[in-house]
This record gives sequence, C-alpha cells and structure tokens, in this order.
Amino acid sequence: MVVGNNVRMEAGGDSVDVAIVGAGFAGMYMLHRAREAGFTARVLERGGGVGGTWYWNRYPGARCDVPSLEYSYQFSDELQQEWEWSEKYATQPEILRYAEHVADRFDLRRDIRFNTTVTRLRWTGDSWQVSTARQEASVFNARFVVLATGCLSSANRPRFTDDHLYGGRTYHTGDWPHEGVDFSGQRVAVIGTGSSGVQSIPIIAGQAAHLTVLQRTPAYSIPARNRKLEPSYVADVKANYAEFRRKNALTRAALGGDTPTGPHGAREVGDDERRAALEERWRKGGLLFLGAFNDALTNPESNRLIADFVRDKIRSIVRDPVTARKLVPGSVIGCKRLCVDTDYYDTFNRSNVSLVDLRERPIDRFTERGIVLGGEELVCDSVVFATGFDAMTGAIQKIDIVGRDGVPLSEAWSAGPVNYLGLSVHGFPNLFTVTGPGSPSVLTNMIVSIQHHVEWITDCIDWMRANGKPTIEAHADAQARWVEHVNAVAGMTLYTSCSSWYLGANVPGKPRVFMPLPGFPAYAQHCADVAQNGYRGFAT
Repeated sequence: MVVGNNVRMEAGGDSVDVAIVGAGFAGMYMLHRAREAGFTARVLERGGGVGGTWYWNRYPGARCDVPSLEYSYQFSDELQQEWEWSEKYATQPEILRYAEHVADRFDLRRDIRFNTTVTRLRWTGDSWQVSTARQEASVFNARFVVLATGCLSSANRPRFTDDHLYGGRTYHTGDWPHEGVDFSGQRVAVIGTGSSGVQSIPIIAGQAAHLTVLQRTPAYSIPARNRKLEPSYVADVKANYAEFRRKNALTRAALGGDTPTGPHGAREVGDDERRAALEERWRKGGLLFLGAFNDALTNPESNRLIADFVRDKIRSIVRDPVTARKLVPGSVIGCKRLCVDTDYYDTFNRSNVSLVDLRERPIDRFTERGIVLGGEELVCDSVVFATGFDAMTGAIQKIDIVGRDGVPLSEAWSAGPVNYLGLSVHGFPNLFTVTGPGSPSVLTNMIVSIQHHVEWITDCIDWMRANGKPTIEAHADAQARWVEHVNAVAGMTLYTSCSSWYLGANVPGKPRVFMPLPGFPAYAQHCADVAQNGYRGFAT
C-alpha cells in the first residue's frame, strides 16, 4: 500500500500502515475504521482479550456511570439495533460481552495480538519502530501509531511503609482477579472512596464478617437509580437513535440530551424552587444531577447551595452522626468526578461496617497482620486498594517513546503533558493519541469522544495518502496556544479548585496540570475547522 511519497507498507510481516496500542473501545474502532479506509493495521494488547478497562476492572459492583443506550457505539445502525442492553447502567460483565460481540461481529481478532506489551516506540525518520514483549521480543515498523491506551487503564498503586510485610491477600480494583473473590467471613479493609470504592463497598460489606473503609477524602455520590430497561423505552430510542445521538452530542458532556441543563442558576431561584429541582434530579439519579442548574461548576455560591443539598442528604441517610460527619465532603461538588452509587451511604448503617478518616488516623505502616492507623493496629485478612488510576497519561508513559531528534516523550512532558487538540504532540510525527490530554475525554461520555477521535484520525491519514503527505505533527506554537486555551477554559470553571486525578494530584510526583478540556460541542467544531483548513496547526 502506498502512503505518500511512494512509501510502500506491506500487510502482515514486518510492516503495517497503522499500529494501534490497546484493544479497548478506542483500539477496536480504530482497527475497524483503518481497515475500511484500506490501511493495513495491527492492534497490540497487553491483556488476554478485548474490552480495555472493562477487561481489567472486574471488582464487585463494577458498572458504567453513563446509561448503556448512550455508552455504546453509534457507527453501525445494525449493531445499535441488534444489541440488547438489560439495565440502565450496564455491569462490567455485560459491557465486556458487548465488546466481545463487536470484536466477533466485525472480525477484529485476526488483527489483534493479545498478551503483547508495547515496550518502545522509536521514530526512525519515516516510520515508527515498534518493539513489543510477548513470549519473546519482536520489532516491526508502522507508518502511523495510534495510542488507544485508555484514560483509566494504568492502576495507581500507592506504597506504604512495610507493606511488603503484610501476610494477607491484596487486591486492586483496576486489576481484579478474573475468577472473582469471595470475602465471606473475612475482615476486609478497603482503601479509597472514589468510584471503584463507592461501587464495591456495598457488595463487599454484604460478604465480609467486618469491613473497614479507610477514607482520605469523602466523595460526593449520587444514587444511580439503576433499573431494568423497559422494552417500550428501548424501542422508542432505537426507532429514533439518530436524533437521540444528535441531541447528546450537543451537550457539554455528550450525554443526557433528553435531560437538558436547567435554564437558571442556583442563586436565581427561590429556596423552594431550588430544592424541588434538586430533589427531582436526586430522584432520577445519575451524573446529570449537576445539570439542574446552569452555573453549578462556574459560580462558587451556586455550587455551595447544591453541595449543601447533598450534604443534607448524606446526614439524613447515615444514622450515626459521627460517621455522617466523616462522610460529608467539604469541597466543591463536581471538581472531582461525581460518583454514582447503589446503597453506598446506607452501607454505613450496617453493624459490620466501620469508617476510618485517614486525615484523623493516617496509615503509619503495614504489619504482617494488618495496618497500623494512628498507632493502633487494624487486623485484616484482605486489603482492597480502590486507589484509582494514573489517569490519562499513565499508560502512555509506561512506553519508552522516542520521537524526532531522539527526544523522549518523558522529556517533552517533564513539566506536564502538552498536546495539540488532545491528538498530537510536537516532535512526534505520525503519532496520535485517542482522548489524550487537552481533549474533553473523561469529562464526557467516553465512547462519543473515542468515536470522534478515531474518525478524525482516520480522515487525517486518508487525507495524507490522497495528498502525498508522508508525515504530520503538531506545530510547537499551535501546541502552546492549545495548552493555554485548555488552561483558560478550565480556569473559568471550578474544576481546578480541588486536588483531583484530573490534575494528576492522586499520583505522587506527577506534575499538576489540568488535563481534560471542558465542553464537547465547541471542541468537536474546532477539530472540524482545523481539518477543513488543511489541518491548520500541523506541519505536513
């Protein structure tokens, strides 16, 4: 196959047009689109199957916080019509079955190399040399590399003094045993109360003899109100799927188009009207809770009023006032990702559940029998680390990536990730990131953002082929302006008001940079304008 300037890339063997790292929803769709465009492609996946984060995250209670009819591909109407979701919020096993169905339906597996870790990417001047480790090391060349490594795929594993001495079992929610875990009769400690902790704690509490939750920072969690999907609702969505998707794409988070953001600010209405609007959103549940008012993440006083409503809900659910006090967050609501739960706060009313505030009793060290907290030993049979991920950049930076002039990506990103459009990094030609830093990514319905990026990338390399362009990379000045733009947009919101994984604050030593860009529709339009203007901001 000819890709600009008479450079021929052969299918199979030692060369492909497109090397894709990761076989989650981004990698699978990238493979499908590359094939459709006539490019040879190969996917390299460290796991033993497709699904990405849904392959690894098998912890108790794991499910998506975006409604299943929205958290799904939209590139194939036949796929949309034939697949049947069973619940409003799909569980991990159901999402994994869906990913496997897509892989089979579009015959993707024949071009995926499973149990294969990409160790190094080196730009040779006209292509990328891709080094992998499987049963034995191998090297091949690719004209383009697409990093579909996922935003939440590199588990954050904090270290504690003497943790090597602990004699019990340890687990991380982001790398859960595929055979599952039975905690019946055990004394269990869960460290962390982010999304995976909030989802798993009620399930583990139902099994364990005693569960101790070790909380550093309390989370705001909204009830999911999960339920079986009504056939009439599903039929209506499927009959109007195109319009359903169009309305979703017009919202800031690319979801919830049928439940638009309220037209008023929280301070602009009376107490009764504000409480009624928030009660309605609480009753419906889910991430759209903050959409009751249009200034929830821009006006500090409005945010406080909304946060106070949730704080009062927590106090009304948790019967022990001391425990309730520890569970009530003091931060801005929404500066960290909202959690969506089933019976999370009710779980702390169980007699076999206790809560430790790590700000009052920090972890001193581990022992053979458990964890020393504020000088007192907590004996436990198992410890679950619900400590999240090195988000957005962690999986990328595990690869030794060396760009033009021998500059490693670790050096280019030493002060934090820089990127143009969340798609390309200056100095790294023909290298694309799917939902990379500087794009809406984790502030949206991820599959919508994934599809947008995959289609943009495919159109770009197709344009390069048609116009005889061998390479493309971001201009340094365009990249600098884009980083400034992302910071300016984020600075107009309350997202930067607390330490969150959006900033990389959960990983010791990681530079504090706000990585995602709020607002999907404006971003998508900007990307379209760039392409329509000869890929403005790129050197080709």
